Amino acid sequence: MTRPDPLPTLPAFIAERLSVPRAIALAERHGGTTRALSSGDVHRRASAIACALRARGIERGDRVAILSENCVDWLVADFGILYAGAVVVPMFATSAQDQIAYIFANSETKFAFVENAGAAAHVREAVPAPPPLVSFAGDTELGIEALVAEGEALLDADPSQLATFTAQTALDDLAVLIYTSGTTGTPKGVMLSHRNLSSNVHDAFDPDLSDLKEGESALSVLPFAHIFEHTDALGYLYNLATIYVTTPERLLEDLRAIRPSHVAFVPRIFERLIAGIVGNARVQGGVKAKLVPWAIEAGVAYERALRDGFVNPVLRVQNALAQALVLKRIKPALGLDRLGYFVSGSAPLHRDTALALAALGLPVCEGYGLTETSPVVTVNRPSNVKLGTVGTPIRNVEVKIAHDGEILVKGPNVMLGYYQLPPAEQPFTADGFFQTGDIGRFDGEHLVITDRKKELFKSSGGKWISPSRIETAIKRSIYVGQVMAFGDDKPHPAVLVAPNWDLIRKELELGAMTTAAMATDDRVRTLVIREVETHTADLAAFEQVRRVALLPRDLTIEDDELSPTLKVKRRVVERRYAALIEQAYTEDLHQRNALLHV
Repeated sequence: MTRPDPLPTLPAFIAERLSVPRAIALAERHGGTTRALSSGDVHRRASAIACALRARGIERGDRVAILSENCVDWLVADFGILYAGAVVVPMFATSAQDQIAYIFANSETKFAFVENAGAAAHVREAVPAPPPLVSFAGDTELGIEALVAEGEALLDADPSQLATFTAQTALDDLAVLIYTSGTTGTPKGVMLSHRNLSSNVHDAFDPDLSDLKEGESALSVLPFAHIFEHTDALGYLYNLATIYVTTPERLLEDLRAIRPSHVAFVPRIFERLIAGIVGNARVQGGVKAKLVPWAIEAGVAYERALRDGFVNPVLRVQNALAQALVLKRIKPALGLDRLGYFVSGSAPLHRDTALALAALGLPVCEGYGLTETSPVVTVNRPSNVKLGTVGTPIRNVEVKIAHDGEILVKGPNVMLGYYQLPPAEQPFTADGFFQTGDIGRFDGEHLVITDRKKELFKSSGGKWISPSRIETAIKRSIYVGQVMAFGDDKPHPAVLVAPNWDLIRKELELGAMTTAAMATDDRVRTLVIREVETHTADLAAFEQVRRVALLPRDLTIEDDELSPTLKVKRRVVERRYAALIEQAYTEDLHQRNALLHV
């Protein structure tokens, strides 16, 4: 499929793709039943929403927010807002009240879609004089069905009005105003135009390169409020794939029921998937407790040797046995027997995690992008995967490395800029390249991300240390839930760890012990220290972790310790657990807070 010239605006693109008749374009499962919308249904509902919004005073360029968990109507509302020539302001359902208040005020939101009455109440508490709110659940003054009916009546009375709205939209108009998750400070409004998003969809999701095929099914689990999944949904639409919408709570059930062809995950989901497979086997006990971990280890060793260029006969035999006894059974058991490949993005994927998935017959194509780049910058294509890299630049996008290692990007996918930020504070070089804030290098034509520029810290020995390298290595352990590395101006890095409480509780038979009590239990500390030591053994000497401190509970979004995309808010955690961090360095090296070998 060739890239259209000129590019279509998003409403023109969406309408054209929905004009292709399909019995199921969007679907979701609840309680074992499926709600499915045909391509015509989606277009009709989105058109009705556009007409209703215009009738209620929403004009071209006005901001309309969506604050909800994923659902079919999230996308329908998104399309309707774009049809109306308005601007989508996507918001995470988990947004705190201060974030809601800030985004509504900063974006000057004039209308909002919310999940249900509870979300509407949350908004009203945060915003003293909120704009009109529409509930997807239909349990508020104005529900989505009433709004659609209102718009359908207007559309029936004047079918030409939708074309009028669409014709008013220009490629360089603002389409989406999406706020960064704010791991280091106040969220910034990223201005993405129709050109930014339309070009990224056509350049990143070309079926000749992506292997996506008409009629296949895609499972959408990441939040649509995240640009990663927002653009994924448009990419699936571009390729006429059926989009099944799910949530993390329904993920395993829906994987088995839908058996999707395509899924995009963040690394943490992959890590939990593998940890769950091994953990369940160990909980079941008996032969499985030893056989499943052995089989995965054998598969990883074989896949690593295969990529290193030499597989000895012993590895071949071990892998064949592992496949026959365990590995080949896992893929269909998870509902992944029709999957072509996984896509991974948003955070670094450890090579060992990718190798474990390859051993299960589940290849991963890792990519790289940012909210500011709509988001795709580079991606590994199915025919050209190099593990440990985030792939090659997509067409029409230029990537180069600055003298200090920062990745610079230029292309039609790069944002218009940060909303209401003066030109001097916009992150662009004199020659127009976007400054990503990420550090990287090229391995041939493939890009390798090494860290975030602002997150690197320097040891007292003068070595720059990448916290993500340490964290990604440790998160391979099935016994580790969350981890944050630190150690600026210290002789060695240290980590805060929230263990996989349930697995450790079962393995050590700790009964109903609280997480706070477990964090001080010598058995738990010994196990976690052993895991940290094992999984960081292949790092450089100056990266070796010498201290481990156990958190008393998981870090949460609700406590403002994680962003909505589950990234650790380092400043918040460092401030909140300052005493624990200090204790990690002040205790005697031979105390229980130090690694066993120190």
